[in-house]
Amino acid sequence: MEHKDMSKTDLLALVRTKLANERTFLAYFRTFIVFLSSGFAILKLEILQSLKGLGYFFIIISFIVVVIGLLRFFYVKKRINSYYD
Repeated sequence: MEHKDMSKTDLLALVRTKLANERTFLAYFRTFIVFLSSGFAILKLEILQSLKGLGYFFIIISFIVVVIGLLRFFYVKKRINSYYD
């Protein structure tokens, strides 16, 4: 089904689905930023030196979260495009 053959309702549904996918990726990215900044804050503050392991854990988890978000984003984008193309 080509985009020019789609009804306006179907085309708007496609756009909404793509925007929802982008919003979901941005939620993953926000979570990445929070974990990363929390990890660095724990490592830099002298008062929290007893929680150093937690800081490293947050930094590692942040990169796992962003990789999952990227993989999910591209997977869903590919599925959306294959469904409507």
